[in-house]
Amino acid sequence: MPDIAYKSIDIIQSDQLERLQRQLKFVTAHSKFYQAHFKKHQVDIDQIKSLEELNLIPTIGKKELQAHYKDFWCVAPSQIRDYTNTSGTEGKPVTIPLSNTDLDRLAYNEMLSLACTGGDENEIYQLTTTIDRRFMAGLAYTLGARELGAGMVRTGPGIPQLQWQTIDELNTTALIVVPSFLVKLIDYAINNGIDYKNSSVKKAICIGEPIRNSDFSLNALGSRIKEAWDIELYSTYASSEMATAFTECSIGKGGHVLTDLIVVEILDEKGNKVPEGVAGELTITTLGVEGFPLVRFRTGDICAVHKEPCACGRTTPRLGPVIGRKHQMIKCKGTTCYPSAIYDVMDRIPEISHYQIELSLDNLGNDEVLIRYATNSPLEMGSLVNQLKAGIRFTPKLEALSVEMIMPMIFQEAKRKPVKMVDKRANSL
Repeated sequence: MPDIAYKSIDIIQSDQLERLQRQLKFVTAHSKFYQAHFKKHQVDIDQIKSLEELNLIPTIGKKELQAHYKDFWCVAPSQIRDYTNTSGTEGKPVTIPLSNTDLDRLAYNEMLSLACTGGDENEIYQLTTTIDRRFMAGLAYTLGARELGAGMVRTGPGIPQLQWQTIDELNTTALIVVPSFLVKLIDYAINNGIDYKNSSVKKAICIGEPIRNSDFSLNALGSRIKEAWDIELYSTYASSEMATAFTECSIGKGGHVLTDLIVVEILDEKGNKVPEGVAGELTITTLGVEGFPLVRFRTGDICAVHKEPCACGRTTPRLGPVIGRKHQMIKCKGTTCYPSAIYDVMDRIPEISHYQIELSLDNLGNDEVLIRYATNSPLEMGSLVNQLKAGIRFTPKLEALSVEMIMPMIFQEAKRKPVKMVDKRANSL
């Protein structure tokens, strides 16, 4: 982590403002989208002389990116060194170009993130996610480990036997892993007599799924892992659009904001900033990005920011766990929740091995929830119903399937992450 993370808040904000003003000048000169956006809304970037005045620029969202993505490109094809794209969980994936400067920034970003988890040149990381399929995260982890001076072994997703063989052969010290797959690794070790508790692995960098509640306590998935395997768990959050990661330190009280790489705002429905600690929509402005810079992009993710200095000594703000996506809120039978609340219930039930949630609309336009699930041992339907009623205050439709039937639904060949939730509501309107 650079010295700036330990400086006073005034110094951090002054540094961030200087970087923001440079980024605004860059997009004004090179971005077709922001040239038109600023002209339409009569934005004069010279008027933005404080971080608070960033709100003079209207926000944008996924729709603008998907409709005009090439207008966001700010470098010529001859300057592009890598093409990545978003996951496409909410529509068509968006292609994001990276210049040499962007690749250096990506490596720096992930080096800081890995260092935040205590990583150094003695670490041997095992990457259990894909680096192909234009996946930015896999590339970031590889570049970041190299920048850190650490070792990296790219096993890729799945195949628990290969993962454990690699750990045994190379003495892996840290897994970069989706938490639900970490559960599968533990189960495989137990079923195959592997002494996993005395392995070389000491920590897991958890990606793609939350392991903490809003109060920073471990959620059901995080608790299930920690109870079975007492290694250090670090929660991370990132997206391709941001090209920046928010990673926990050992204190485990939120992902540290890399203030020299990104400006963070938490906004309500009307676009106003919410108080510290109150959940709202994460809105970001990237700093130092050439290929695909974004100014006041509403991510759709709901979380809170915490600004008190961390016990680790860093004075930078921290993002709390993502509660859910703005458009994924469920309103069913008089109550509301996000899919994460359902995940929390299902992850607490040891008999359930796999599950997938499907959201749709009934004939009256009301939300319907169907949970398909498979078990590894007998489970009474009444027990499952009672646990869901207690956790989310309504009973969704339930469909029991075999493991062979549900696996292809969750682990789809064209997808980079497990598909735990399918939202058909937009298609039902």
